[in-house]
Amino acid sequence: MAAESSEGEEETKLSGGIQLLTVDDDLTEMGKKAAWSVSSCKPGNGVSSLRDDNLETYWQSDGAQPHLVNIQFQKKVRLQLIVLYVDFKLDESYTPSKVSIRAGDGFHNLKEIKTVELVKPTGWVYLSLSGVDPRDTFVNTFMLQIAVLSNHLNGRDTHVRQIKVYGPRPNPIPHQPFQFTSREFITYSSIR
Repeated sequence: MAAESSEGEEETKLSGGIQLLTVDDDLTEMGKKAAWSVSSCKPGNGVSSLRDDNLETYWQSDGAQPHLVNIQFQKKVRLQLIVLYVDFKLDESYTPSKVSIRAGDGFHNLKEIKTVELVKPTGWVYLSLSGVDPRDTFVNTFMLQIAVLSNHLNGRDTHVRQIKVYGPRPNPIPHQPFQFTSREFITYSSIR
């Protein structure tokens, strides 16, 4: 169920979550190319817990809402999907209930592109960055910010166990209509 908000960004309600992370082959994980930071954290539950591929660890905020995760890239990248791992059964009032996704060139010009309401999620939650227009399949940006606006049961601090950011896999040969995967196919893909 999606509703249009007054500022033009898309607002969506999501419930549940998927236990197994599955992503299309034409997407690649872009998070390793970024510098990650958070607005606040408890000692031992910092930004590294978001990226360690361990579902037992989590980032725990420590301060006033909104709680922010900042993802900054050295060059402009195309991003298509954000995947969060949250667990209402384990984290209860620490589980995010409303999340805002913002994009821009830096902190000075972030624009909200999507607001999502999570209803007792347990597992991987997929947040597509594609717009209402079918031609808007990705966001071209230097910076992405994930803002936790509120938590379940009016909780103050938040737990997020993992965050993955995906963009389209680049074609190894420009202007080539096919995407060859093996080195041998790439070698014979063009005429000299």
